[in-house]
Amino acid sequence: MPLAESKPENKSYPFRQYILDIRNQKITIGPEPWLAGIINVTPDSFSDGGQYFEPGRAVERALGLVEQGARIIDIGGESSRPGSKGIPAEEELARVIPVIKKLRPQTAALISIDTRKSLVARAALDEGADLINDISALGHDPEMATVAAAAGVPVILMHMLGSPETMQLNPRYDDLLGEIRAFFLERISRAEAAGIAPDRLVLDPGIGFGKTLEHNLTLINRLDYFLDLGKPLMVGPSRKSFIGFILEAPVDQRLEGTLAAAIISWLRGAAIIRVHDLLETKKALQVVQSIVKEERVVV
Repeated sequence: MPLAESKPENKSYPFRQYILDIRNQKITIGPEPWLAGIINVTPDSFSDGGQYFEPGRAVERALGLVEQGARIIDIGGESSRPGSKGIPAEEELARVIPVIKKLRPQTAALISIDTRKSLVARAALDEGADLINDISALGHDPEMATVAAAAGVPVILMHMLGSPETMQLNPRYDDLLGEIRAFFLERISRAEAAGIAPDRLVLDPGIGFGKTLEHNLTLINRLDYFLDLGKPLMVGPSRKSFIGFILEAPVDQRLEGTLAAAIISWLRGAAIIRVHDLLETKKALQVVQSIVKEERVVV
């Protein structure tokens, strides 16, 4: 009778767990990837602008993403595509608050509000949003940190060079990874000084936000450079222009490239992947997890 096969320890599965504090409730993220589903309540977002501008359609889409496996629904009312200009807080509120009001009673998934404005964040949190996704990393509105600290909710701190209007004009770095790391350290210090607890911070390197093709590729491939900061990493490669440039493909033909970027991002340490194509990403990552763990993973 043959002896049972002895397999060496698999050391290629070093993915971490993180504790995220949301209003004093401890949520465990990882080691399996979390997916954040994107809801753009805008007429002009680069990928799906206008599709979910009506609140009912946005809620229907959000519930569909939750059914497909989204752990977070990220709702935004202001486009941040390259070259876009900001909108008044009142207009942003009119877009996102009806969606959050309708969605909150219908799902236990986490809801994040994608905004740079403290007025919008406060109103969204009052309606039941769980975290703030601030593409300016507390840099646009001096009251944002105070709002987050008072509410006891996490903040996603994203790196962006400049503003959406200017970020892609001529992005340059002397030391890409080092400069973004220094940025994260400064914003972490700013957040904690304002009273935001260390376990209420998530970091996002800002794929496509003030980055060239090469910058984006380096950030995804070297994402593990930021792991020792001890915070969950979120990456948003979905349908981005760097994929279109590589594949010479328009926005609606970038699924395969998005899946490749999502897989590498998770393998390099991302805890949260922010995507439009939820089900396809979940299935791709299910196979990757099964390969890495050398056993079938059920998600």
